[in-house]
Amino acid sequence: MRLPVTSSALVMVLASAAWTPAAPRGQEAAGHAGDEAAVLVVAASYVEARERRDAAAIGALFTSDADQYNTAGEWRRGREAIVRGTLASSQRNSGTRRIAIKAVRFPAPGVAIADGDYEIAGAGGATRRMWTTLVLTREKDGWRIAAIRNSLPTVPRGN
Repeated sequence: MRLPVTSSALVMVLASAAWTPAAPRGQEAAGHAGDEAAVLVVAASYVEARERRDAAAIGALFTSDADQYNTAGEWRRGREAIVRGTLASSQRNSGTRRIAIKAVRFPAPGVAIADGDYEIAGAGGATRRMWTTLVLTREKDGWRIAAIRNSLPTVPRGN
């Protein structure tokens, strides 16, 4: 079970990562424990930077060639476009954001895919529920978001 990505979750992730022993070679799942913790920290940092509307912090989380496709059908290409669009979106869609990462996998060395629930609890008690997928790459100074895809749930079709 994954924790919602909030300030308290960030502290718990950092604390657990600090005492997790290194896994012996050949134990792939255990070998990714530190990377998974780092990916969760990036997701938490993204939520917190959005909540603060901190352009510099948002930009620092992305690769220079990152892109983002949102539920409004807007495709933001490049770090600067993502920062501008993210700040504008946060202005239009006020509310408290939460991402609860459900799964992290590593399909190739230095690549992570994180999937989870994304909610915006807005004014008047309305909550917007979405799904988010973050693709991250490991750079020399840590993990960065290379792509984000947000989607709205659909009603399943009958068979």
